Amino acid sequence: MIHVRPSQERGHLDFGWLDTRHTFSFGDYYDPHHMGFRSLRVINEDRVQPGQGFGTHPHSNMEILTVVLEGALEHKDNMGNGSTIRPGEVQRMSAGTGVTHSEFNHSEAEAVHFYQIWILPEKKGITPGYEQKAFSLKEKRGKLLLVASGEDKDGALKIHQDAKLFLSALGPGESVATPLKPGRHAWLQVARGRVSLNGTSLEAGDGASVSDEKDLRIEAEEDSELLLFDLG
Repeated sequence: MIHVRPSQERGHLDFGWLDTRHTFSFGDYYDPHHMGFRSLRVINEDRVQPGQGFGTHPHSNMEILTVVLEGALEHKDNMGNGSTIRPGEVQRMSAGTGVTHSEFNHSEAEAVHFYQIWILPEKKGITPGYEQKAFSLKEKRGKLLLVASGEDKDGALKIHQDAKLFLSALGPGESVATPLKPGRHAWLQVARGRVSLNGTSLEAGDGASVSDEKDLRIEAEEDSELLLFDLG
């Protein structure tokens, strides 16, 4: 069973400095029919203009993943971490008992385009934590690359939930396939390009929830980049 969340039906707010699209209810966008999927709570696609950003703000009891597609996003937090996230890099911040951080685009000319994902943790009140890793295009090309997982394996970022995030980059006609184990669910988010998911067509910005399917087959109709979540 596949349910498509079309890009144009997402929540959309344009503040001038920030153009943001919300797959699920977030901030000033509320839709009782789209409050999340399984442990996925937020999938935001953000574009921040040069010289702009999010001032210091708090988070707690959330696993936060940031995937940059274009540009560079500077991160600073009260745990002492300061870094810049660039295309190919993924950041994991476990907010736990509470963190504050800021995110800023220091470029004078280039917007930063990124996805930020919030996943509900398996338990509240954990010690906050932070990781950031680079994953090359070669590692993602033509395959599903595990980049975040509730298990300690394969060099993936560690999240505190029974969930996995895979990234993939496919050329026209390339495909990837993976089984979906009984009781598992999936969410596919198309970051770029156009693909078919078990015969269902999806374009950039589209998402799709998957339940009660034995296998997933994703085929690219043009150069495409994907985020695939495996969820308990």
